[in-house]
Amino acid sequence: MIAYPESDAGLTDPESGNRFQEVFRRIEDGAVERERNRTLAFEPIEWLREAGFLKLRVPREQGGAGLSIPETFAFLISLAAADSNVPQIVRAHFAFVEEERQRAGRSDDAAATRWLERIGDGALFGAAMAELSASTSTETTLTRVDGAWRLNGRKYYSTGSLYADWIAVIAMDGEDRVRVAVPVNAPGVSRIDDWDGFGQRLTGSGTTVFENVPVEEWQIYHRNTGDDFPINRFLLAYYQTFHLATLAGIARAVLRDTIAFVQPRSRTFGVPGKTSPRTDPLVQGVVGRLSSLAFAAEALVGRVADTLGQAALFRENGDENEELSFQAELEAYHAQQVILPLVLEAATSLFEVGGASATSEKLKLDRHWRNARVLASHNPAAQRERELGDWRLNGVRPGEVWRQAILQEREDRIHALNVTPLSQNT
Repeated sequence: MIAYPESDAGLTDPESGNRFQEVFRRIEDGAVERERNRTLAFEPIEWLREAGFLKLRVPREQGGAGLSIPETFAFLISLAAADSNVPQIVRAHFAFVEEERQRAGRSDDAAATRWLERIGDGALFGAAMAELSASTSTETTLTRVDGAWRLNGRKYYSTGSLYADWIAVIAMDGEDRVRVAVPVNAPGVSRIDDWDGFGQRLTGSGTTVFENVPVEEWQIYHRNTGDDFPINRFLLAYYQTFHLATLAGIARAVLRDTIAFVQPRSRTFGVPGKTSPRTDPLVQGVVGRLSSLAFAAEALVGRVADTLGQAALFRENGDENEELSFQAELEAYHAQQVILPLVLEAATSLFEVGGASATSEKLKLDRHWRNARVLASHNPAAQRERELGDWRLNGVRPGEVWRQAILQEREDRIHALNVTPLSQNT
């Protein structure tokens, strides 16, 4: 279970915990000012890099802290409470570490170990995976040109890439789906800060363009062949839980900021004489509710993090244990259905304690709702809810309908080319 709210009890390295909490306080101190001026979070990212936060999950042998997944998510909640933009900036980075940890553990892969060592040395990864297109297909291509690889495409929602040293890119090499690691300063890479969401404004989730970017063979770190549909239930659960941890951090921040707003105030309007809101039973009830919502959100994230941690240990030791990864995925989707409305309620209810004065632009308390709403929109909660019902009623696992549709589309495309389709193991 995640410590509540900021205890370092049970951490592998309590000294690191104290160091991180100090960095979180510095990040929190500047959060409102960054929000007010849309100042990108380059300074906070550097503070985290210097403190070793970016390598929490990198094994000690590769220069990291080697913390567990539950410990890591506990820190991520604290980071989100300081500034909920920042965990999203590093989300793809932490997922990349998980992939490489598991790849290194399963096969003693020297390339995976080397990627981990780069991160142990301080490298930060962003992502360029999603595209603005008419379908879910990937149009970014990796092709051979005069014997050399070239990457071409345009990505959106490139979260964290403005801050990164490397970008993890999904592309197509013919019918193969590949993942490529590209240095941000490689020729032909353009990062554009055009993300215009009303929340999570500082995450660098804009456009990345790749124009004839040279790629070496060693930069292709993963390949799904044409008949291998790329579903990794562990990573699906991990990515979702990352958002849920950020939302839990927002709930904690709402509670913190509400308490800070109420405690020093007095009220002279609409009441006889002068009163203190902190002694008002109605205000106390709102704060009590906010405290319960924050606790519930953190508890649910802790439950999923525990299961993810168990699944990761199996995968790193060469045992895929798909049932445990599936369990983590189910837990993440169940938690999503509860955490999203809880945190959105908290981010709205805080205004019940302050009247019009709580809406001051100087306070930027609206950032909590805006950021939570954007995070809640990143993954289709309504679709997940339907999938959970389909699983309960009919035994259909989440993602299976999409998987079958993609396989059918692939088979239709092969037929159109008059090529005998590869047999599919469905």
